[in-house]
Amino acid sequence: MSSAPAPTLRCEQVSFAYGAVEVLSAISCEVAAGEILGLLGPNGSGKSTLMRLLSGVRAPQAGRVMYDSRDVRTYSRDELARAIAVVPQETAIELPFSVLEVVLMGRSPYLGTFGFESAHDLAVAQHAMEQTGVAELATREVHALSGGERQRVILARALAQEPRVLLLDEPTAFLDIKHQVAVYDLMKQLSREQGLAVVAILHDLNLAALYCDRLLLLKSGQTFCQGTPEEVLTYVNIKAVYETEV
Repeated sequence: MSSAPAPTLRCEQVSFAYGAVEVLSAISCEVAAGEILGLLGPNGSGKSTLMRLLSGVRAPQAGRVMYDSRDVRTYSRDELARAIAVVPQETAIELPFSVLEVVLMGRSPYLGTFGFESAHDLAVAQHAMEQTGVAELATREVHALSGGERQRVILARALAQEPRVLLLDEPTAFLDIKHQVAVYDLMKQLSREQGLAVVAILHDLNLAALYCDRLLLLKSGQTFCQGTPEEVLTYVNIKAVYETEV
């Protein structure tokens, strides 16, 4: 019998507070190569803060976050960017960058001293744009795009980093149904074919059930339960966490 893949990214008993307000308490979770982990919970349950800890943007005040068996705080900025890519819910791009220029920013952890893109970097960026359906927008200025188009550009930038872990903070918040499904179909494909580990914050429980291998359900900064979609998305759990009839 084959053993389960080793966790690519995990957090161990992490806690975090903003001032005197604790927003996460002793959270443990992990995601392995080729797996999609969904983070669920009502607003204010700590999902986005947990994502910031997983990305290394913030450090836990207790516990630790490990990537490939090393504390994320021991990696250099470029090392971490080559391993973990983040797609935030919103990204402000005010300067008149083209779509291609923004996607090429994902190659910055790989560039040398002078920061010139190679033919390989351009090819990686082109492939990322094709994967996310924005290749035809390559010469357009990003600030002139719709919210949904911009979000797909930011996803392309993340894929251009060629990460082993992709962190998605409500990646389909500004997308129509067609593009929501396309994004999650792509995540499923990349996880299965390339071993990408994906952690995604979701509000749509149907999408969570369809696309996630495992779910972590948070309530008031604590783990309410975690497991497969079948184990987590029960009537009792949803009613208890979201405090509504389903």
